[in-house]
Amino acid sequence: MDFSQQYQNYLEPIEREIAAAFPVPDLPQKHVFSAMQYGICGGGKRVRPVLTMAVCDMLGGNLKDAAKAACAIEAVHNYSLIHDDLPCMDDDDLRRGQPTCHKAYGEDIALLAGDGLLNSAFEILANAAWESLNAAEVLALVRTVSSAAGAYGMIGGQVIDLESENRTDVTLAELQNLHRHKTGDLICAAAELGCICGKLTDGRSDAKKKIITYAEKLGLAFQVKDDILDVVGDEKVLGKPIGSDAVQRKNTFVTLLGLAGAKETLNTLTDEAKAALDGFENTAFLCAFADYLLNRDY
Repeated sequence: MDFSQQYQNYLEPIEREIAAAFPVPDLPQKHVFSAMQYGICGGGKRVRPVLTMAVCDMLGGNLKDAAKAACAIEAVHNYSLIHDDLPCMDDDDLRRGQPTCHKAYGEDIALLAGDGLLNSAFEILANAAWESLNAAEVLALVRTVSSAAGAYGMIGGQVIDLESENRTDVTLAELQNLHRHKTGDLICAAAELGCICGKLTDGRSDAKKKIITYAEKLGLAFQVKDDILDVVGDEKVLGKPIGSDAVQRKNTFVTLLGLAGAKETLNTLTDEAKAALDGFENTAFLCAFADYLLNRDY
């Protein structure tokens, strides 16, 4: 099966879970449900949930369970995007070619919609009808997502990012640390969810360490590519303006390394991600996935 078809095979159960988890019930607060649906159903590559599915599949796990966990991690990701776009953060008007949530629904409802998506992630994990996971494994899913999304993870990275704006002395090590948390921790969590659904739960095992290393390299590579696209991307394809990093005076891999240096770093990280999977069987999709993210144009 080719990469595109396999990607679609992973996407279909993910989209079913998302559609089922985020209806718009006819309740007095239906406006916030509508905004939540707008945020999570507005497209995107579904990188994190697809990673959960692919890791689980490589390990021979239950893909129905993986799709539920994947829905939860995508809810967390989209909550973070809604909040990241707010005027108090990046103040962006477009996301995926559409008005950002606060432009469509107002800042107050957008803020609450993001909160709703975050809380829904844990409702999904707590209430799902798991086919193959025991209570300890479900608790591991909750622990993984909460740790990655919190102040020691993605939120911490966002704080470092905000406090690094306008600084002219940010080092490469500091920038890498920022994005290991802001971008990378949720990508690592997605891989770890796949490990749990694939019954690879011993964090000390070499196999688990290899998969997390793959995800760590993939997460940094993803951010480097985003930084490159903000300089040379096509606004119509990206669905948002380019050059926003420069306007906001953000430190990026391009500003620190130059465009050529950032591209070299991207290639190196992608190669290192694929190399981390040595010793596993059925790695074709995950290796192609790394190349797909390397070559993406949005």
